[in-house]
Amino acid sequence: MRMSGTFLIRCGVCRATNRVPREKVQMGLEAICGGCRRPLIVNGRPRITDATFAADVERAPSPVLLDAWAPWCWPCQMIAPVIEEIAIEMAGRLRVGKLNVDENQSTAARFEITSLPTLLVLERGREVDRIVGLSTKAEITRRIERAIRARSRAAS
Repeated sequence: MRMSGTFLIRCGVCRATNRVPREKVQMGLEAICGGCRRPLIVNGRPRITDATFAADVERAPSPVLLDAWAPWCWPCQMIAPVIEEIAIEMAGRLRVGKLNVDENQSTAARFEITSLPTLLVLERGREVDRIVGLSTKAEITRRIERAIRARSRAAS
């Protein structure tokens, strides 16, 4: 919901309604819940940070597609709508998160992210696939599906 220069975003954890400046969202900066201090989901994807990586990725009940990006990266902006579509279509089977590498250098260094955009398919915080650069939606989906199938085979 929008209100004169702000977005009203409900926290998925504590359900508090937060007023977030539109400029902050457009710049790709992280929005934090005023109640529980967890990252807010903006534009359908939670912002993953160095501080929240363990809770949001390592302990996630499903595989995670981590979109490593930077606000100045135009290919990152080009692939963003594709990632949004994948997040919607695979909801419940896959969690999609967004990591601003400029603001979260520890996690970026941990995964040796040197090119953008980089998409990491993670299972309990462990990398199972990496897609670097622009890819088609079909290719990204194919690789995610392969990781999900591998997870299903391992569980049975």
